[in-house]
Amino acid sequence: MGLIKEKEMEIPVIDFSELDGENRTKTMSLLDHACDKWGFFMVDNHGIDKELMDKVKKLINSHYEEHLKEKFYQSEMVKALSEGKTSDADWESTFFVWHKPTSNISKVPNISDELIKTMDEYVSQLHKFAERLSKLMCENLGLPQEHIMNAFSGLEGPVFGTKVAKYPECPRPELIRGLREHTDAGGIILLLQDDQVPGLEFLKDGKWVPVPPSKNNTIFVNTGDQVEILSNGKYKSVVHRVMTMKQGSRLSIATFYNPAGDAIISPAQEMLYPSGYRFQDYLKLYSTTKFGDKGSRFHTTKKMENGDSV
Repeated sequence: MGLIKEKEMEIPVIDFSELDGENRTKTMSLLDHACDKWGFFMVDNHGIDKELMDKVKKLINSHYEEHLKEKFYQSEMVKALSEGKTSDADWESTFFVWHKPTSNISKVPNISDELIKTMDEYVSQLHKFAERLSKLMCENLGLPQEHIMNAFSGLEGPVFGTKVAKYPECPRPELIRGLREHTDAGGIILLLQDDQVPGLEFLKDGKWVPVPPSKNNTIFVNTGDQVEILSNGKYKSVVHRVMTMKQGSRLSIATFYNPAGDAIISPAQEMLYPSGYRFQDYLKLYSTTKFGDKGSRFHTTKKMENGDSV
């Protein structure tokens, strides 16, 4: 039984190199299943330069060691924990970078020119990947390919930003989380994470699923609240957390493909059930289509409610 259970909880891996060949239909089906039933998955062969990804991680780790580590361990939260006190806080050292529509990376304190250049190159590639993924999700949802991109665009287009986090070694992991349980507010989250230190966990079917460190620079993806709303609940955002570790400092580079602040979000019309119709009209339609597909029946009912001729 143990082996079966372990296989059931194996996180889906989507091989993007399969999207251009004879396995496209199968791969699209796997992607839809991952979005629908899991809300999180790994992507391999994503097309992003893996040497560039390694360089981003190396430079951010160096930035933390040189400019953030000492300040973190001198914080009040760390002092309180050493005395056995818990608090509503997260055991993380973070900074945020906005990339689009305008970048603020040069304003990050003590950031090096090399890290700025490397991060910009990585994010440029990642942005193309995010747009491609959003189009594939739309295709699986039966929406126009640009629907998510258009829905996320305010006056200046979707927002693209990164939360850079280190989850330092913690002397009392039983007293504090790296990051408390939450869902993500935004759209599509693309995570480049540590290749050695674990800690990230997602809730699935009432059980916490540990996300292993990312070998070979796979990208870990999860969907946020706005994708759940836009898909009318089909692609749900999932509760997740980061556990603290006694040994090893975990790196997390989470890039968010989010709606603009002035974007108006609502469920896609194509995803909505029909509403506001008279039941007797539905029954009349049902009597002639009982043995057909209910989806086309719903579609016809929606046209009726919109006053279209059917």
